[in-house]
Parts: sequence; structure tokens; C-alpha cells
Amino acid sequence: MTRVADVMTPGVETTTSSEALRDAARTMRKGDFGAMPVVDDGRLVGMLTDRDIVVRAVAEGLDPMSARVGDVASPSPVAVAPDQDLDEAMELMAEYRVRRLPVVDGERLVGVVSQADVALEANEKKTGSVVQEISEPSSVPRET
Repeated sequence: MTRVADVMTPGVETTTSSEALRDAARTMRKGDFGAMPVVDDGRLVGMLTDRDIVVRAVAEGLDPMSARVGDVASPSPVAVAPDQDLDEAMELMAEYRVRRLPVVDGERLVGVVSQADVALEANEKKTGSVVQEISEPSSVPRET
């Protein structure tokens, strides 16, 4: 059994809900990643994605200097534990159509497992079906 901890990326860059959206976006640009966990007082409270920034901030005309990460980040993200089976993480990715899952030990963020991490480790057939499910358009409109 492959565990999430075996393939996750530990020590990822994070932001806080009170950080200026512009600063978080610059961190994402500098690190060349499209999602960043939102952590307040050591506790995972959300995920900020490049899509959140575009759809909930830019499209709504928010000022990136005064808008805060908490204004646009997706709250209550689906997360996995480091000791969970990788297959369970893949099923969650497919079910919720997400490419990245925060990995938490209790409420403390310890890393992120991504579609790319899964692709490197899991069997090819299972990975293919998960990628296909993640990529299918959702029949449910996304929250804005």
C-alpha cells in the first residue's frame, strides 16, 4: 500500500487569510504554482487557486491591494491525512474534481499531494481514470 506521505510534497508555501491578494499572487508567480494552502494560526482554513483569483477577484473588480486572500479563497478544502492510502486520495481528487489535496496531520498542514505526484507513483490505468474524472466538466456550477 502506498501512503499519501510517500508521494506528497512536504513544506509547501502557504498564505494567510489576511494577506493581501496581490502578495499571495506574487508568491504563486514566483514559485510557479497555481494553488496555495491558506493557513491561519497553524490551521488549514482554505485553498487559494489562480482560478479563485481570476473568477472571484479580477472578474468582480476587486482591488488586489486591498482585497484579502480570505475574500476569495475556497474555504474548507477537502484534505487527506499522511497515512491515508494513495488510492483514497485519488478517489477524492476524482470525486471533487481537484488536482491538489492538502495533507493535514490533525489540523496542521504537512504538505500537498498533487495529480502529478499521483501520476508518478500510482498505476497507469488508475491514474488515467482519475485524470479523466478530474478533467470532466462539473454538472454543478462552482461557487463564486
